[in-house]
Amino acid sequence: MCGRFAIAYTMGLFARFGVKEKVPEVVPRYNIAPTQSVPIIVRESERKAVMMRWGLVPFWAKDPKIGNRLINARAETVSTKPAFRASLKRKRCIVPTTGFYEWRREGKAKTPFYARMKDDSFFGMAGLYDQWRKPDGSTLLTFTIITTTPNAVLEKIHNRMPVILKPEKEDTWLSDGELQAKVLSGLFKPYPSGSMAAHEVTKTVNSPMNDYAELILPA
Repeated sequence: MCGRFAIAYTMGLFARFGVKEKVPEVVPRYNIAPTQSVPIIVRESERKAVMMRWGLVPFWAKDPKIGNRLINARAETVSTKPAFRASLKRKRCIVPTTGFYEWRREGKAKTPFYARMKDDSFFGMAGLYDQWRKPDGSTLLTFTIITTTPNAVLEKIHNRMPVILKPEKEDTWLSDGELQAKVLSGLFKPYPSGSMAAHEVTKTVNSPMNDYAELILPA
């Protein structure tokens, strides 16, 4: 799964993802956790950055608390699960990040690791979003991150990793309308391990109350 991630710097963030106007104000974040709001990349007539809460609440949900259980969507079942299949057809998004955390289980203990690109560049995780109507008539925007099997870097740590989109495939993911199964299969492959690295980090990252730069440094 992907339960935490970071946007460790913000300079160049929106330019990297092709967002030109009306960008939200953001600050570096080092321990983004479910239920928190972050900028998400969508495309309407052009690419936009929209603040959304992590944890998908489907439009048909009776209780928004369902989002607490829908922070990730498995690539293998995303097209068939009722919570995700409508969004997969028409509400695809990119979750921008500089790295994410996974925990390696060792007996009863869990050791956190931070995974990133070797050049520390921004990258985009494949996400889905939806709009839920609140009782007062306002709209709640939420998202989930799609996960897949791990590459050679992550398989030593965890049995899942987020779907990372190659930059040249981001337009395909954000395109209008439904994507064919063959296209989705290609997008959902583990990201090439040669471009990635991971290192152990401090266990203080376990608490979402902690959010500072030292969290992403090698332990």
